This record gives sequence, structure tokens and C-alpha cells, in this order.
Amino acid sequence: MSTQRLLIVDPSPAIVAQLSSALAEWTLIAAQSAEEALALLDADPLPDLILADVKLQGLSGFELCAHVKRFVRTKEIPVIFLTAVDDPASEAHGLWLGGVDYVKKPFTNAVVRARVATHLSLRHAEAQIRDHATQLERTVTERTAELQRAVHDLHRAADDTVLRLSRAAEFRDDESGQHVLRMAQYCRAIALSAGLGEAHARLIEQAAPLHDIGKIGIPDRVLLKPGKLDAAEWALMREHPRIGGDILAGSFSEVLQLGETIARWHHERWDGDGYPDRLQGTAIPVEARIAAIADVFDALTSKRPYKEAFAVEEALSIMRDSRGGHFDPTLLDAFLACMGEILTIKERHRGSEMSYLVRVSRLGADD
Repeated sequence: MSTQRLLIVDPSPAIVAQLSSALAEWTLIAAQSAEEALALLDADPLPDLILADVKLQGLSGFELCAHVKRFVRTKEIPVIFLTAVDDPASEAHGLWLGGVDYVKKPFTNAVVRARVATHLSLRHAEAQIRDHATQLERTVTERTAELQRAVHDLHRAADDTVLRLSRAAEFRDDESGQHVLRMAQYCRAIALSAGLGEAHARLIEQAAPLHDIGKIGIPDRVLLKPGKLDAAEWALMREHPRIGGDILAGSFSEVLQLGETIARWHHERWDGDGYPDRLQGTAIPVEARIAAIADVFDALTSKRPYKEAFAVEEALSIMRDSRGGHFDPTLLDAFLACMGEILTIKERHRGSEMSYLVRVSRLGADD
């Protein structure tokens, strides 16, 4: 005998007896009313299929079906209606309620057995499909989480690589690693304030630390000179944007591609008097225009061997005077509008201003 259970709901002992004979291979439970059937459905185990007469005393077979389909616990149980009335409208209503089939009385054992077997097979197949779908969903969720972790790790690795590459240039300069962190976060804040969007701002933040990578190609006698550069030295120093752009050129990486843009053109000016290509206005990529503002602000407000740090208000006054000259007016306004965030970033990364010379002296002391 099959372990599958059938619930027969019919007030006629003769019908119940016939069904018991026809469906003897399954485990049978009988109820004479919908109310009795609903009480049975509150207990475990649930039946695998219900055969219910349409006309029952009290609640009808239709009402029983509606109750069954209303609750998550029972809604997947197929309901076959038994009826002695040949009424297409009634049959359509039963199917609309969620019934799966109609068996007309009088019926033959073979027919009712075949109908029941068919719907039990369908239910088993549907259960397998649901289980498979659940497993697939679980697998997809797990794989998605793994992929998200991998992507996150790749982003962190890319950020770390860019930061370390940028520090390779700074190790030869008098700027600290805090400069690239501040400058990158300033760029993100300005980009968001200017309405560029989170993804674009994040990309600029990732690429901005590479802005001075070209200083790797500048001789120490120029790069580390504590005093004012002469004309020849200044000409050499002005080559670092071009060197940086050339170093980063041709990469397939979106971050390094933008790094090339920022490195090559962050010293261009809005009025066209910058270098290396004397680009003017919107011919300068927006990311480089943003980097120019962030870089100048950090340079003005940071201590260097050849100068003291300007107070923030003094630095802002200098930058306002360069609105439309050095800086894109709209982006400068966006920078000023997010000054609260800028100052928070500055405070977060203040200190750790260890110059190249101090680092070298410490290395010598350790030998």
C-alpha cells in the first residue's frame, strides 16, 4: 500500500465504500462534512489529495476548496470534485476556485483510480520542481554571495594596488600617504556635490591617488629641492603630468584609464594657462578639473619643507580669487558647498606628515 494519503469527503457511505475499493492502494481517510474535513486538515500528516462532493451539508465542497486554497499549509493539496450534476457553469466555478478535476457520479473504479493517480503524479512532479527550484535559488544565492565577496576583494586589491603605486611616487617626494587619501576623498566629495553620481564619484576616488605618479620620473635634485625651482628645474617638474599619463596609458582597467586622465591633466587651468597641453574650459576632463581643486586645497593647507600650511579660510580666499581662472567656477562652487565634508576628511587624515627626509633619517638611524 502506498504511503500517500487521500481524504474522501462525502456523506454517502456507498460512495465512500466504492472509493475505498477503487483506491485501495492508497491510505484513505474519510469525512462526512467539510467541517469534519477541516478539522482533519489541522492535524498532521496532511493528505496528498482530497476528493470532495460538491453538495455537502453545512459548508459545500466549493467552500471547503476555498478554505484549502486560502492557507499556505494546505494550498498545494489538489482537490478533485465529485458531483452527480452535469452543470458546466458549476464545473467552471470549481476549477476557478482551485479544483484540479471533476469526477461525475456514477463513476467507474478504473476512471477514478486513473484520475487520482494522474494528479498524485502531477503533485509529486510539482513538489520535485519546487524542491529543485528552492535548491537552485539557494545555490544562486550562495554563488552570488561568493561572487560579491570576490568582487569586493578585487576592488580592495585594486584600491590597495593604486594606493601603493601612488605612494611609490610620494616616497620620493615630501608628501605623505595622508595626502593621497585626503585628495582622493576630497575628489569624491566634490564629485557628489557636483551631482556626478555615486558610481562616478567612487571611480574618481579610486583613480585620484595616481595624480602624481609621474613624479617617479623627476630627478631628486628637482623633486626634493627645498627652495624655489629655477626655470630649467621648473620645466622638468612640469613634465610629471605627461610622464604620469604615459605610465598609465593603454590599460584595460577602468581605474587606471581614469588615473591616466587625472595624472595627465590635473595641472590644466580653466583659463587655458595650465600644463602640459594648455587645455581650456570643458576641454579639460571633468575628473581632472575636480582633482585640480582637491590637489590645490590640500597643497595650500598642508605644511611642506619650503612653506607653512595656510589656514583654511586663507586657502579658500586664494581659491575663490582663482574662480574662472585656475578653477572651473561650477566645480569650485560644488567644492565650497561641501566644505563641511571636506573639513571632516581633513581632520580624519591630519597628522602622519612624515617627509621623505625624515623617513630616510630614521632608516639611517635603524642601520
